[in-house]
Amino acid sequence: MSFYLTEEEIQQMRKNGYIGPFDLYERDEILEKYKNIRAKMFDRKNAAYDLEHTSVVSGYDRHLDIDALSEHVMNPIIVNKVNSILGPDLICWRSEMFPKYPGDEGTDWHQADTFSHASGAPQIRWPGESDFGGAITVWTALTDVSEEVGCLCFIPGTHEEMYYDESKDMEYTPDEVNALEKDGVKRGFFGYDYRNLQKDPSWKPDESQAVPIKMKAGQFVIFWSTLMHSSLPNITKDQTRLGFAARYVPAAVDIYPDTDSVTEYGSELSLEKYGVVSVSGERHDSHNRVLDESLNGFSFKR
Repeated sequence: MSFYLTEEEIQQMRKNGYIGPFDLYERDEILEKYKNIRAKMFDRKNAAYDLEHTSVVSGYDRHLDIDALSEHVMNPIIVNKVNSILGPDLICWRSEMFPKYPGDEGTDWHQADTFSHASGAPQIRWPGESDFGGAITVWTALTDVSEEVGCLCFIPGTHEEMYYDESKDMEYTPDEVNALEKDGVKRGFFGYDYRNLQKDPSWKPDESQAVPIKMKAGQFVIFWSTLMHSSLPNITKDQTRLGFAARYVPAAVDIYPDTDSVTEYGSELSLEKYGVVSVSGERHDSHNRVLDESLNGFSFKR
């Protein structure tokens, strides 16, 4: 069985920069998975990076050591749809867990092309002389996601022009987490002020065009990382929102070029154990380390 996007959905993706939400897991199924995953998040003996739980990036690449997430990034319902956008040879190069606890700030508007915004060095490099790249992000709701708990927001059609220069400097200031208010909304960027990357310091996103993406637990949405996106604050007192983002690019894209470590969000990540996961098509081993199995022994062979 195949799960590719329809031609109409592909056209919507090209126009708006996102598509979905789509159903993936039944509600009871994902809530059970959530319990399992949440428990394993605290076990870092096989994690790719030697980090404290308090690190902002402790949720990076847990698909490399938690079996349920290893299986998730290879799910054909996701992979076929991303194939419709990026082609047959596909890798998952990054995953991130995005918890938003009661009272947490929203995430400010941003775009990611090379993902150098926090580290200062490109984390993905498309082949050729292309000035524009980005990645496809598949964001899956592990809990129900309403506006009150801090859903994603998109500004449709903004994915083909970068309003930010990721090569500009942006200082990490952890004391400002949950402490900034912008235009009457409590929001930041995990200790950075993303406005420092604006090409035009006086420019503001047109928030009148913003679309809130409300999702049920078990649904996922697909979007270009270059799409203007943000999230609302969690204004509840007792509901945690949890989303899992898997990022995909064509296998020809060079990941973490010319480096063996990444420093961002106050943490340094050694890439010694890191590798990409080939989720469809032909492997490209010449420029990226492709893992045959996870750090927990889960087989990535297809």
